Amino acid sequence: MNRIGIFVNETKPKAKEVASELHMLIENKGGKAFLEENMAKVLGLHEKGLSLSQFAEKVDLVFVIGGDGTLLGIARELAAYSLPILGFNVGNMGFLSEAEPDDLSGAVDRVLAGNYCIEKRFMLHTEVIRAGNVMKSGIALNDVGIAKGSFSRMITCNVQMDGRLIGTYSGDGVIVSTPTGSTAYSLSCGGPLVFPGIQALLLTPICPHTLTARPMVLPPESVLDIHVSARHCELEATLDGQVGFCLQSGDLVRVKRANHHTLLVKWKERSFFDVVRKKLQASEQEASDESAKTY
Repeated sequence: MNRIGIFVNETKPKAKEVASELHMLIENKGGKAFLEENMAKVLGLHEKGLSLSQFAEKVDLVFVIGGDGTLLGIARELAAYSLPILGFNVGNMGFLSEAEPDDLSGAVDRVLAGNYCIEKRFMLHTEVIRAGNVMKSGIALNDVGIAKGSFSRMITCNVQMDGRLIGTYSGDGVIVSTPTGSTAYSLSCGGPLVFPGIQALLLTPICPHTLTARPMVLPPESVLDIHVSARHCELEATLDGQVGFCLQSGDLVRVKRANHHTLLVKWKERSFFDVVRKKLQASEQEASDESAKTY
């Protein structure tokens, strides 16, 4: 795989410099580099510019320079094309990214030599159904969140799996996530960490107004129907925390496994548990250090 597309989140510090250096390294090491068309213009490489849809025709693999949010967005955009994605973390957590800006040359060498593995991560397909009609639909790599708005008013989510009642949750809402998303929003709401190779759906209540509501791990092929009700109109479904659909009381949100997958490039020697220790424990230590400074 020597034809590599580069997508850059221009709002991230040093992203432009990283993109320029990656382009140079790929070309100098015998590969062919292409850039998303806006960044190609910024770097004066107009002939190397492609739209995201053209990536599917012209490249074998995509480098994403940004944070987890950037990678999630690109994963949804490219889901239909089965292009492997390698994330370069210039954001904060960078849980989904595999490469770091301090070893760009090494990362390019690995990719051009085929010294990596590809993890196939399943995605979620979501429909918002109102009075029997599909109003909105979309896919997500991490999660689908159904939640109230900014006011402190509860919503009620009646959740069924394959037509059978799981439970009724009153509180701030619920999250349906993939194992990939188990380290994101679901985790912050008390959901379990799930090894990404496990095929499962996670159902996590958000601030439930009962002591008996607990996260659940469900079969991956199940269909979840979430009936939403509230006495107010501030309701929303979000995909990966980035794409939002306004809901109305009485709407049905249907979530199931999508037909598409995200292919993530991973280094063979680094395990999921290495990433958990590095990212999550380091984050806890940084928070502890910052808290200590205030006293």
